[in-house]
Amino acid sequence: MNIRFEKAPTLKQKPADETKLGFGKIFTDYMFIMDYKTGEGWHDARIVPYGNLSLSPAALCLHYGQEVFEGMKAYRRADGGIQLFRPEENFKRLNSSNERLVIPELPVEMAMEGLMELLKVEKDWVPSAEGAALYIRPFIIAVDPFLGVRPGDEYLFIIILSPSGAYYASGLDPVKIYVESKYVRAVRGGMGYTKTGGNYAASLIGQDEAHKEGYSQVLWLDGVEQKYIEEVGAMNIFFIVDGEVITPALQGSILPGITRKSVIELCKSWGMKVTERRISIAEIAEAYDAGKLDEVFGTGTAAVISPVGHLKYGDKIMEINDNKIGAVSQKIYDTMTGMQWGKIADQFGWIVPVE
Repeated sequence: MNIRFEKAPTLKQKPADETKLGFGKIFTDYMFIMDYKTGEGWHDARIVPYGNLSLSPAALCLHYGQEVFEGMKAYRRADGGIQLFRPEENFKRLNSSNERLVIPELPVEMAMEGLMELLKVEKDWVPSAEGAALYIRPFIIAVDPFLGVRPGDEYLFIIILSPSGAYYASGLDPVKIYVESKYVRAVRGGMGYTKTGGNYAASLIGQDEAHKEGYSQVLWLDGVEQKYIEEVGAMNIFFIVDGEVITPALQGSILPGITRKSVIELCKSWGMKVTERRISIAEIAEAYDAGKLDEVFGTGTAAVISPVGHLKYGDKIMEINDNKIGAVSQKIYDTMTGMQWGKIADQFGWIVPVE
């Protein structure tokens, strides 16, 4: 692929204190862009200075939500090198989202080439501070200037980069989860399994209600019977019940998380019993009452592992593992982050070096 490069007239001042990066607030000097047009395919790959986009006010993505995105990270090893964690899986999932939203397929090798070239240009932006990483946001938007509900003929594929601080600035503290019983996020046959803005927009009201109750995240139930557990606002969810690792099965309404997949494979490699199935909130409450609910944790790119200390379902408040991270959660977190930052060997072939 021929990728042209447009040099920025000036470069930004990089953050002096990498312990105060936050998340999604700072952006690097350059971004990758590629166009699509029906009849021409993907073309004009380029790395250009980071800046605002010029779109028609009638662009399809603004009115009908035809857009998809991904999230991943680049990690700085102790030896100064840079590496990625299962990036091909992210681009495979991007194409799954593309298919559902009738967006043209983006060849994985093409997306990878664009990402790798951008990272080589922006390698100095990858933080070195403990727990910090370079967040990577690839996305595709329909840009046809047309007010009509139909798939677009013109798209932009863009990758932007944002140096981000450690997710857990004060340690791996358990979070408080609020079970949403009024609203639903997704149903089977809908877009729940895709990574598209509409799913996150649908989750905002539940998140707002949870915050009002003093809880940090929402646990969504199924959209039909509102009894089966699906996922947390920005994470997949796992339960350890009487030593068994249980997570909701992928049935079309749950995002197939890359971290979720990795946790399942990791736990199985340790000889643990791992089950993907439908699990009701009532079953979890019963396991809690019986003293069998050992651990609860969420999984996702941002946090990797997010232990759950409190789970509120109606008037029932369940305190998990004395509001402390469990042994399995800690082991998963240490192993996954160890591989991501190159501190321990990758036995699964998940790590892709940039340099």
